[in-house]
Amino acid sequence: MVPALHIFRRLRRRLVVSLAAAALAFAGLIAFSEASHAATQGPCDIYAAGGTPCVAAHSTTRALFASYNGPLYQVQRASDSSLQDIGVLSAGGVANAVAQDSFCAGTTCTITRVYDQTGGGNTLVYQGPGGTGGADTAATANTEALSVGGQEAYALYINPGNSYFAYNSTGGVPTGSSPEGEYMVTSGTHVNGGCCFDYGNTETDHKADGNGAMDAINFSTECWFGGCNGTGPWVQADLENGLFSGGSKTWNPNQVSETSHFVTAMLKNNGTTQMALKGANAQSGSLTQFYSGALPTGYNPMHKQGAIILGSGGDCCQTNRNASAGTFYEGAMVKGYPSDAIDAAVQANIAAAGYSTTTPFTSGAKVSLQATTSCCTTDYLQHDTSDDNVVIAPVTSSSSSTVKGDATWIVRAGLANSNCVSFESANTPGSYIRHYAFQLHLQPNDGTSQFAADATFCSKPGNSGTGYSLQSFNYPAKYIRHYSFTGYIASDGGTNAWDTTSLWAQDTSWLVAAPWS
Repeated sequence: MVPALHIFRRLRRRLVVSLAAAALAFAGLIAFSEASHAATQGPCDIYAAGGTPCVAAHSTTRALFASYNGPLYQVQRASDSSLQDIGVLSAGGVANAVAQDSFCAGTTCTITRVYDQTGGGNTLVYQGPGGTGGADTAATANTEALSVGGQEAYALYINPGNSYFAYNSTGGVPTGSSPEGEYMVTSGTHVNGGCCFDYGNTETDHKADGNGAMDAINFSTECWFGGCNGTGPWVQADLENGLFSGGSKTWNPNQVSETSHFVTAMLKNNGTTQMALKGANAQSGSLTQFYSGALPTGYNPMHKQGAIILGSGGDCCQTNRNASAGTFYEGAMVKGYPSDAIDAAVQANIAAAGYSTTTPFTSGAKVSLQATTSCCTTDYLQHDTSDDNVVIAPVTSSSSSTVKGDATWIVRAGLANSNCVSFESANTPGSYIRHYAFQLHLQPNDGTSQFAADATFCSKPGNSGTGYSLQSFNYPAKYIRHYSFTGYIASDGGTNAWDTTSLWAQDTSWLVAAPWS
């Protein structure tokens, strides 16, 4: 492409960027909807069938009812403070991460609220200025990307200083000594000992109001009363004025550290005589019961107030800041004391959901790679039909089949390293993206070790915090980058024009979109 054409395209893009971004979001929604499969049953359907209906249901990853087709959460982008709800790909399905990726491209986003899927109005809002008030902030929206049922999703990744709260006096959350159950899917890889990574029933006034004023799951390495065995993290009960590993202040020897990346944590409390704690690997297997027995002394009866906390203790965060770290994927609170059979069925449903850390770069998958720099969010990495150069250019639903094929790649195990990937052209079989003199080309695999190394790239979290970056196997300081609409491998600073630090992080970050062909 000649420079004059570059200039023309940039001017054109400035005129149509808003319309194009909207069209892209819609096209992405349709494309992924066709590939997704709605759930036949969600955790809250299971609870309802067992006579313990959900009174609050929260998730950034999937619908918790088979029929739910509304928003899961809301994001706010830093560039202009605009808000957007992120829904599901189809009723009962996985989050529409493509909509978040498109909305947040070229900037950062935070998760400002997590909607209550029950319709009861118990929507979690961040505890900070502009949220529910307080000293905390909203969590960054794209810190952890994951896969649910083979579809991309994002976690609510809470660091110290992030937390969420909900209170609706008519929301149906159990109060006083009424029985209650709750679960969350969290992570054993992002925890600390700060107070207090909780999800569940809490005080309405953000104060420590005495024994039994809280009934929340805690997941952390915090050893409140001492004498703990192991290093955690553990599933415990925050009942206010203490984290309980069992029915007393003495350490429960049946506790087990839950270190899996995805962890199911459960707590149920009948409000007067009994509680139970359970946990499991959220990807497979059955629940382990850590405790089932009497409530701790001084907590009978319970005095629940009916607010909901996520990511902090109950006496947070109006004048102070949350000290805990943790990850939230999904969770629900129910009215009543669920049976063990219902607990087991919910765990089976969670395991069947397909939580995975797997990137979308699985061998044999077809993908399209979408630019994230604000200038170019309608552009995709593709091969130029007039030569062997790899470039970025627009693709829409009305593009020709040839153009769509040019922008579609088949993921292969890395030709030089199977832990990385290579990209074969979908419409030129046997030809791969490779770099030569640091520029990207589409060329047939000649079987040499040099070609294999030049055509191998390693997937990394996006350098800009969005999507993925593709690191050159044989030049690990360099990543696939678009510069003046042409593909290169580029370092963050260097002697070549395409090594400029300006927009390097954005230019080297790509969204994995539904394949165009």
